[in-house]
Amino acid sequence: MLLRQDRALLALDLALDVAFHAGRAGAVTGAAEIAARLGLLRRGIEPALQGLVRAGIFESLRGPRGGYRLRRAPAKIKLSDLLAVTVEEGRAPEPAGPLAAAVTQPLWLELDGLVTERLRGLTLDDLLKRAQEAGLRRPSAEALHFVI
Repeated sequence: MLLRQDRALLALDLALDVAFHAGRAGAVTGAAEIAARLGLLRRGIEPALQGLVRAGIFESLRGPRGGYRLRRAPAKIKLSDLLAVTVEEGRAPEPAGPLAAAVTQPLWLELDGLVTERLRGLTLDDLLKRAQEAGLRRPSAEALHFVI
């Protein structure tokens, strides 16, 4: 697996943002809103959003009130599923000499296996719990009250 840190973190940030602000209920959050909260350009996150839709993690709703929401409950979305969207297929580059082939490349493969195993044991719900423990509060939709 060739894990790119920038893409991996973006996938985690996007999924956490959508889970935190829209969840799986009826609410959705738009790409422009997500980009603004993350301090990124909308056109920069669109490919990752579409990748998460194609992977079955997000549901995309079109129209003036459209946006993104989770397709599954956060407890059912493993972090390894999110990062699988960002993995580049292909071979690892050839090691730079015999020392790299004997030492650093095996180390890198070992670390890759450890990270992958750890991510299989964590879910998006675990990240939401960490956000709550950090004192962050999820927005709640207030019921509308009309007085005539």
